[in-house]
Amino acid sequence: MHELQVQGVTKQYEKVLAVNNVSFEAEPGRILGLLGPNGAGKTTTIRMITYITIPDSGQILFGDARVGQKSQEVMGYLPEERGLYAKMKVGEQLMYFAELKGMSKAAAREKIKYWLDRMGALDWVQKETNELSKGMQQKIQFIATILHDPKLLILDEPFGGLDPINADLLQDVILELKDAGRTIVFASHRMEQVEQLCDDICLISRGEIVVNGALSEVKKRYGKNVVMIDFEGSDAFLDPLESSGAVRINVRSTRHAEIRLLNGTPSKQVLKAALEHVSDITRFELVEPPMREIFVTAVTEQQGKQALDAAQPAGGAQ
Repeated sequence: MHELQVQGVTKQYEKVLAVNNVSFEAEPGRILGLLGPNGAGKTTTIRMITYITIPDSGQILFGDARVGQKSQEVMGYLPEERGLYAKMKVGEQLMYFAELKGMSKAAAREKIKYWLDRMGALDWVQKETNELSKGMQQKIQFIATILHDPKLLILDEPFGGLDPINADLLQDVILELKDAGRTIVFASHRMEQVEQLCDDICLISRGEIVVNGALSEVKKRYGKNVVMIDFEGSDAFLDPLESSGAVRINVRSTRHAEIRLLNGTPSKQVLKAALEHVSDITRFELVEPPMREIFVTAVTEQQGKQALDAAQPAGGAQ
């Protein structure tokens, strides 16, 4: 079993510092969520892990060796943008990708049949890619990623275009690969999937790591400061709470709210306000913040600090 180690990696494109001294690890049998807002440096980091680009400084190891052509042979990379050939038939396409990874025709044929059957796609083998829906294409690209039984998996938005049934199917396979000891890096903007799948997270913003560690420990670090409330009746009680600065409303609908407590506001203040307006409360729970809230808080704080530092005159505040 091999561990992925990203050690002090930096990458600059002309005047843009895309990745700045980034370090993290992904362990076998665990899923690392690699997260970040658009333009954070996440894609650049993935391209360096997959040896598509090379860091200016620092190093990336898989096992005991730097990533390179040998690591590419035991790696499965599912990019966010589809990389299938539009006019090529599904079966021929999968055979082509399998042979690129060094599989024999006989072994590839067996694996292709197994995974097409597992994904409910055996009937597609003679179809051209451009005949398939986006979700169907995503399933084929996923099969191409795992056909050669890679030791390292890089999955960038793997659920794109999939309906809930097929997303569950894909998730089951990913978890099986995790249980089999594969090293998995999972990049996504969908925080609910991160919470369901990931053991560890690394959040990058503006080229730097702002949160890194086991997901359970990260959530504990932020404390229980979010109220989940389900109710019947008017949601008008939320407006004065938010306008007073006591809370921030993260999610709001006709029967549900996710409320971040600010400035030491006790949860009973929210409960009292709700009881004065709603006809019934079916859930009231103080919880650790969901990953979406941690994402927003960490990125906002980092960008605010950078803006403040940039505004300071040389030599520090006067």
